[in-house]
Amino acid sequence: MPAIAVSAFTLSCWLACYLIGRDPARATLRWTATALVSYAIGVAAWAVAPGSSTAEILLCIPALCWAGAVVSLLPLTPAERRPIDRGALLLGAAFLLMIIFLPQAGRLVVLAPLVGGLSLLWRMRAQVTPTMLTPALTVMSLLFTAALVLLVFTDSGAIAAVPALGLNLLVVGYLIAVAHATETGERLRPDLRRSLAAAVAVLVLAGIPTAATMFLVPDEDGVALLQFVVLAAGAALAGLGSQVRRALDRVALADEQALRTDRSALFLNADALLRRREQRRLNTIAEPEFLRLTRRALVDFGDLNRLARSPLTDLPSVERRLAGRDDQPRARARELRAVLRECVSGLRPAGPFSTTEEWRFYNVLQFCCVLGLDPYARRPRLDGVSREARLAVDWFKRYVPKDIAKQWQREAAIVVAEQLWTDVVGRRRALPSAEITTRTT
Repeated sequence: MPAIAVSAFTLSCWLACYLIGRDPARATLRWTATALVSYAIGVAAWAVAPGSSTAEILLCIPALCWAGAVVSLLPLTPAERRPIDRGALLLGAAFLLMIIFLPQAGRLVVLAPLVGGLSLLWRMRAQVTPTMLTPALTVMSLLFTAALVLLVFTDSGAIAAVPALGLNLLVVGYLIAVAHATETGERLRPDLRRSLAAAVAVLVLAGIPTAATMFLVPDEDGVALLQFVVLAAGAALAGLGSQVRRALDRVALADEQALRTDRSALFLNADALLRRREQRRLNTIAEPEFLRLTRRALVDFGDLNRLARSPLTDLPSVERRLAGRDDQPRARARELRAVLRECVSGLRPAGPFSTTEEWRFYNVLQFCCVLGLDPYARRPRLDGVSREARLAVDWFKRYVPKDIAKQWQREAAIVVAEQLWTDVVGRRRALPSAEITTRTT
C-alpha cells in the first residue's frame, strides 16, 4: 500500500499543479485540478487510516468536481452559462453534504451530477472539440463508477479500487489538457513531457525514500503525513516549474529589476516555444477554427504570453512586419497585437466618439479587449485612461447588459476574422455564417 499511495499521491498532485499552471482562469482546469487534489488527500488519508469514513468521502468528492468540469465544457452563451454554473455550485454543495451524512452505500449518490453533466455534453457533442472528448469522458466515467462501487461495497477491493480511481482521474486530466490545448491552438505534448519528466524525478528521488519510511515505520501517522507534505511540495515544483522559477527570481533578484526583466523575457520565450504549434499554413485551418483562434487572440490581447502561443502569429501580415528581424515568440506576439489593433481601429466609424449602433463593434473591441477595461467590475480601473474611454465605460455600465456586450464581441470577432482571413487566402472569402453562429454560441 505505501508504494501505491506514494505513486498515486505524487502524480495526482503534479497533474493538478500542471493544469492550474496552464491557465488558472479556466474553470475546466480548476475543476479538474480540484478533483485531483481531493483524490490525493483521500489517498493520504487512506494510507494513514485504511477504510476510514474520511478517506472514503475524500475519494468520492472527485466525482462532484468532475461533474463541474463537464459542465464548464458545455458550449453555452454567457446568458445560459450563468444560471447553470450557479446551479452546479449549489448542487455540488448539496451533494457534498449528502455524502458526508449518508451511510456508506448512499455515497454513490455522488455520481448523479456526473451523469447529468455527461447527458448535457452528449446533447451538445457536435459543438465540443475535440470530437472524441465526449465518448472518451463517458468511458472513463463508467470505469470510475466501477472503481467507486468496488471501494464502497468491498473492503478487500480497496487495494485495487484506490489506484484505479487515480488512473481514471489522471486520464481525465490528460483529456481536459488536450481539450484546452485544442481550444487555444497550443501544442501540448512537449510541455507535458517536460513536466512529467520532472514529476518522475520527484517520484524516484523523494517517493522511494518516502515509501521505505512508511513501510519501516508503519504505526507513526505523523511521520507518514509529513512524508506526504514533502511529496506534495516536490510535485508542486514539478507542475508549477515556470511559476516557481519566476517567484524565486522576484525574491532573490529583488534589487535587480533589469536582470529580472531580461530573465523573465527569456524564460517566457522558452515556455512559449514548448506550447506554440509548429509553423503551418493557416489557410489549411478550417474557417470555424480560424474564427475561434481570432476570438481567443482578441480576448488575450493584453496577455503577451498567451498571444505568443497563438497560431495566428504565423499570419502573413506578422511575417511582413518581422521582415527578418528577431524571430522570437514574444516578438511575433507583439506584431500580432499590432495587427489586431489595426483591424480594430479599422472598425471605427468616421466622426467623434459615439454610442450609436454603428459604433458598437468598435467600442466593445477597443475598450474591452484592446484597452482591457472591464465596465462591469465593481470598481473599474480608469486611472490614466482618456475621457473617451471613461465615457465608453460609463455607457456600457449603464445601458449595455453584460450578455449583450459579449454577443457584440462575438459578432465583432467575425468581422476581424474576415479581415485576417482575407490576408491569409489572398482574396475575399467570407467565413460561413452558419458555422460561425454555431461555433460562437
